[in-house]
Amino acid sequence: SKEIAPGIARIAIIFNPDTSPQSQFFVRSIAAAAPSFGVEAMASPVHEEDEIEPAINRFSRQPGGGLIFPTDSWTELRDALFVGLAARYQLPALYTRSQIVKAGGLMSYIFDGPEQFRQAATYLDRILKGANPGDLPIQLPTKFELTINLKTAKGLGLTVPPSLLATADEVIE
Repeated sequence: SKEIAPGIARIAIIFNPDTSPQSQFFVRSIAAAAPSFGVEAMASPVHEEDEIEPAINRFSRQPGGGLIFPTDSWTELRDALFVGLAARYQLPALYTRSQIVKAGGLMSYIFDGPEQFRQAATYLDRILKGANPGDLPIQLPTKFELTINLKTAKGLGLTVPPSLLATADEVIE
């Protein structure tokens, strides 16, 4: 978030394209939105665990960098590695799971999973009552959760603005 790290000019999206079919969607979405925040987004695909640190090391050599880790089963198994490398290379990182923030990550922003399931149940009910699935509107998430780790922010030399803290669903002290 530019609010917590206003000096960010570039972000690397770290993902494994072999295990995350949705990763291309994340990359395209982030790349499309990044210019409106004055940020350049670049895909940083890694296929093996031993490629992660060299990719982050190369990226960290220029100032103004940040990381985004989209979620999938491959990245979830490496939470501690991602948190450790972001700290080692002093890069603010955005994650898509609050559990990572509780384990030392800087922040996460993700749609509310239970709310998505409630919406799906409403869709299923309509279909079972005879609605044509093709006639139902696409529903995007309506509720998101922001989690911030203040200790990690302090370790990165970042100050979390009060306005951002006020919107956070969970703040880790």
